[in-house]
Amino acid sequence: MTSTTILNPIVIENVIQSKMRGKVTYQSYMSASIALNLTYVKPYDHPSGKGYQRPVDASRCSDFAMYLSKGSDSLFTPILINAGGNWEFSSYDKQRPSLGRLVCKAKASLMDGQHRIGGIQQYIQETQSEINIPFLSFHYLDEDEEIQLFDTINTKAKGIGSSLSKYLRRDTDDVSWIATELLIRRESPFYEKGSIIGKRSKGRHITLQNLYRTVNLLTSRISTLQKQEKLIAAIEYYSALQANFPNEWADYKGSKLTHIVCIDAFSIAGSHLIAKSLTENKRHIDIKVIKQYVSKIKNKIDWSADGRLKYVKGMSGSKQLAVELREFMEPENKD
Repeated sequence: MTSTTILNPIVIENVIQSKMRGKVTYQSYMSASIALNLTYVKPYDHPSGKGYQRPVDASRCSDFAMYLSKGSDSLFTPILINAGGNWEFSSYDKQRPSLGRLVCKAKASLMDGQHRIGGIQQYIQETQSEINIPFLSFHYLDEDEEIQLFDTINTKAKGIGSSLSKYLRRDTDDVSWIATELLIRRESPFYEKGSIIGKRSKGRHITLQNLYRTVNLLTSRISTLQKQEKLIAAIEYYSALQANFPNEWADYKGSKLTHIVCIDAFSIAGSHLIAKSLTENKRHIDIKVIKQYVSKIKNKIDWSADGRLKYVKGMSGSKQLAVELREFMEPENKD
């Protein structure tokens, strides 16, 4: 059983005492080395029968350690702990009754943040450095309250979703930026056809995450180009598809053309065509060449939702369809 004792009391300064729903809480920060010695985890198979934590995922800890290596931009949220009544608060003076110090006489249970703590431990060991960890501690929760709060945190909270995540990274990630521009630019064939937050609705059947993946496929062979050139290539390529199949592009229900499995197929095939449409200096895209390639596919495939493409699904289906598309658009090169 994990020991909660410490050899000597540990003092934490500049602590703010407050209440949350009637429960006394403390907010402050402590050094990583202190946090590692002052917190412990109750695993799900704890002998007391009151454990709840999953085993630590080493890869998540490593990812967080790598995140911390970014320096001052690597901000993170406070860890959540339960002092179990073993931490005593005393205010500095009567004029500031909510500001003071904690005397910690035993370890606190780590309720939320074990992967952050694991990543921080790895980071300080690798860099021989020290960082401060913000925390929010309850003065006392009984074991059942602790388990209930852990369950609420891990089951009721909902992530922002991969589409919105890509949108938030658009200023630092080129593919996120291109995918976002495809949704918000009027000249894009995806304008008003997609959802930035990932929620599909009538007429908006493509998510930003869908476009992120398909742009990655489309631009995989032109990685050296500037993002603006990649965006131009994407708009021109997909616009050529829209121009050659205007009815199918507008009919999501009756046509498979704009279903993501087919868009991905066009992107896989298009990555080869766009690479071949580079100008001699390899810095720009020859739009005429792109349009010539796409025009060759017209009247070659039945895109109806009830046709032979009805059961084409997933990335494996996209890859198979891409081979067929290349044979039509690029008959001189079937490699």
